[in-house]
Amino acid sequence: MQKNLLIVFAKNKIFGKVKTRLAKTIGDQAAFEVYETLFHITERESCAVRNADVEVHYSHHIDQESWVACLKYIQVGETLGDRMKNAFLAGFKAGYHNIIGIGADLPEIRHEIIEQGFEALTQNDFVFGPAEDGGYYMVGMSKSEGKYIFENKPWSTSELMDITKAEIAKKGDSAQLFEVLNDIDTIEDLEKSEIGEKFNSFVLKGKTNK
Repeated sequence: MQKNLLIVFAKNKIFGKVKTRLAKTIGDQAAFEVYETLFHITERESCAVRNADVEVHYSHHIDQESWVACLKYIQVGETLGDRMKNAFLAGFKAGYHNIIGIGADLPEIRHEIIEQGFEALTQNDFVFGPAEDGGYYMVGMSKSEGKYIFENKPWSTSELMDITKAEIAKKGDSAQLFEVLNDIDTIEDLEKSEIGEKFNSFVLKGKTNK
């Protein structure tokens, strides 16, 4: 057991249930294939992290074919904040010192960013990877008391990161921010991402059908 824990919060690959905003533009099949690509990028990069144990917390059911060497759980909680808080608290209870959580929809996630996040947690209470939409793609903490960042927050809004930073500063805690990256929720996100070219035909088809 290492002192660091990486938790991947992964939606299961369920047709018609992933990337629903994107699907409104390019259709369920294309959106599913986009998410499947992101899912496997996340699997590859998280499994490459060398300074942490890895757990995967699925949205609906345990996927036996992915993250085969990792511990797997089902997310617990009504809201996104509840699910993250419960997972982090369980990790601290298990004896981990530093915990980072990521989602599974970021084309640019790299294991080096996560490893650097754990290094930063040796000197900071929190680390974040801010997303272009105002949220964050990576969140980490070095103490269970940091659970407050998951409570009473405007999830899926452009104010999330700013509100969270302000609360941390007010409490006198420290945070290090990493580079801003773009997760994929809309066709515009897809077009400017590094996997956009792969799905260019879907994007063009989606635009034609708008």
